[in-house]
Amino acid sequence: MALAKRIIPCLDVDCGRVVKGINFVDLVDAGDPLEQAHYYDEEGADELVFLDITATHEERGIMLDVVRHTADQIFIPLTVGGGLRCLEDMRRMLQAGADKISINSAALHDPELITRGAEAFGSQCMVVAIDVKCTEKGIWEVYTHGGRRPTGRDGLDWAVEAQERGAGELLVTSMDRDGTQDGYDLSLLSALDERLTIPIIASGGAGSLDDLRDAFLIGKAHAVLAASIFHFRKYTIGEAKAFLGRHGITMRET
Repeated sequence: MALAKRIIPCLDVDCGRVVKGINFVDLVDAGDPLEQAHYYDEEGADELVFLDITATHEERGIMLDVVRHTADQIFIPLTVGGGLRCLEDMRRMLQAGADKISINSAALHDPELITRGAEAFGSQCMVVAIDVKCTEKGIWEVYTHGGRRPTGRDGLDWAVEAQERGAGELLVTSMDRDGTQDGYDLSLLSALDERLTIPIIASGGAGSLDDLRDAFLIGKAHAVLAASIFHFRKYTIGEAKAFLGRHGITMRET
């Protein structure tokens, strides 16, 4: 039996506020994280992702109090990322109420951190986030530090390595599509699906319900991450699930 698909709103948090940009820049305010988290919990979102998007770049820890208060507000699974560098950082997040940990730059710097995290907390807790931008040669290059630093790494190769090292799922963001509402990078998703067995969360580009459908049916994603279309109330979670259900996509029951 195929796994039920998931809809996951994303709270990109900067200076205590939810923000949304285009291609990782030109951020605009999108509300209070606690209010947004409570809204999505009531709306029937399957999970929620909380990313402190400047923690790594600013070389500081994630805002623990905001995470704790967010976790207290909701009953759906919460994934937390941004500025997590070691097992102790992960442990603090889980103790604060996170259900899963998302690591990005730290995993590129020390790939063994994925394995150590999986051994300590279980692969189901380990989400490796991968931010990629397509080069002129057609390679999806990995970026770190909130999309500020190119690494020269091939995103597909890094995804395979992350899986082999113990990641339970991957959160893959197309920086080219981020915030554009032009649709997910279906070629990227299909290429990942051919190489991986763990779930892929598609991120970057959702602008319509058709985009969500295509990510599932064409890109073979297991979950879709979206921000703009839900933060600014273009669609509700309920509308999205009803639409996807009409197209034969089995959604997780809430």
